[in-house]
Amino acid sequence: MHPHDERPYSFCPLCGGGLEPRLLRPYDPERLVCSRCGFVFYLDPKLAVGTIIRDERNHIVLVRRAIEPGYGLWVFPGGFVDRGETVEAAALREAREEASLEIRLDHLINIYSYPSRAPVIIVYAATAIGGCLTCDEESLEGRYFAPDEIPWDNLAFRSTQEALREYLDGKITRS
Repeated sequence: MHPHDERPYSFCPLCGGGLEPRLLRPYDPERLVCSRCGFVFYLDPKLAVGTIIRDERNHIVLVRRAIEPGYGLWVFPGGFVDRGETVEAAALREAREEASLEIRLDHLINIYSYPSRAPVIIVYAATAIGGCLTCDEESLEGRYFAPDEIPWDNLAFRSTQEALREYLDGKITRS
């Protein structure tokens, strides 16, 4: 297993030879290299996007996860960006899929990345402009929370907590 990825890769996608970790340059991390053809298998990060969606009362949409990781915990709608999809289009799609809401992206909150974790998470502030809050098969329920009702002890991810805090701090500053 490569130290910078959650999933082990054993075989070259080009020739089927065995992959082995090698240090190609002294300042780079180890890379997986095919022992047969020399192909370098770069383990690139996964790009994810999320939206902190507010309604006309300034309540925030959270959905409770029905999948791992974080089963039963709360997150704002989000997910992985598909290859060839813009991050903005992915944010709109994920809000539709996970919360059945049409949204307007208002501004970028921040970009979150963590050592030894594959996802890089881009989080936007957004406003609900249509739809009715429901959830998909990846969620147990969806709810609007007033800022003082957010279930801080039951949030699924570090990025969820950090983005919500940044968003709420910004809302206080901009008011």
